[in-house]
Amino acid sequence: MELSNSKILITGGATGIGLGLTERFVQLGNTVIICGRREEVLNEVASKYPNVIAKASDLSDPASREELYKWVAENHADLAAFINNAGIQNWMDIADADFMERAHAEIVTNIEAPMHLTKLFSQLPSLKTLVNVTSGLAFVPASKIAVYSATKAFFHSFTLSTRYLLKDKGIEVIELIPPALNTDLGGTGIHNNFPPVSGFIDKAFEDLANGEEEITYMHSTDMANGGPEVIKERFKVLNP
Repeated sequence: MELSNSKILITGGATGIGLGLTERFVQLGNTVIICGRREEVLNEVASKYPNVIAKASDLSDPASREELYKWVAENHADLAAFINNAGIQNWMDIADADFMERAHAEIVTNIEAPMHLTKLFSQLPSLKTLVNVTSGLAFVPASKIAVYSATKAFFHSFTLSTRYLLKDKGIEVIELIPPALNTDLGGTGIHNNFPPVSGFIDKAFEDLANGEEEITYMHSTDMANGGPEVIKERFKVLNP
């Protein structure tokens, strides 16, 4: 992946891991387009960094995804990289009255949206790199966030296939596989005791510079690469 002097779009680029990626890419001399539903949050980040462009877009809506692609194709036809980062996480039980409603929201945001965006942006002639942000939970699920874990397992599988399917188009496909980090994913305060995003960002850019296609960090390394016994033990930790 070209790490400097490029134009990059990051979904969910104003918070959490997305913000960490945005800030590092800006530091390296890139122009970064960030998109998401909360326009005020996007604009706040854009006001701090001259090389950040904010674009409000509801990625849960297919028409908005189409509009985003059309806007980029018309105004930023030199886009070199697209990062599927946006996602939602719901802590819930199957017995909850609103389980299906919240599960559907996760499936739409975490599976349908990035799959559709991959279809759209892989048509852009300038695109050289697609980056998908999955999770260590793609390999070892946590029952309290069962649907989220399952969506990430789907997205990991889809990423492997996409890497093969886009090879002939000359588009490299990279997977970022973070562990739980100190972000507001799932709700404010839930992940306060987890490692900071900065450590993962440091590791990710070190591996990107070395040409790695699958990038893990801390516990997600064991979850993605461990054998059956390691995975079994990690499952016990996540599901006491």
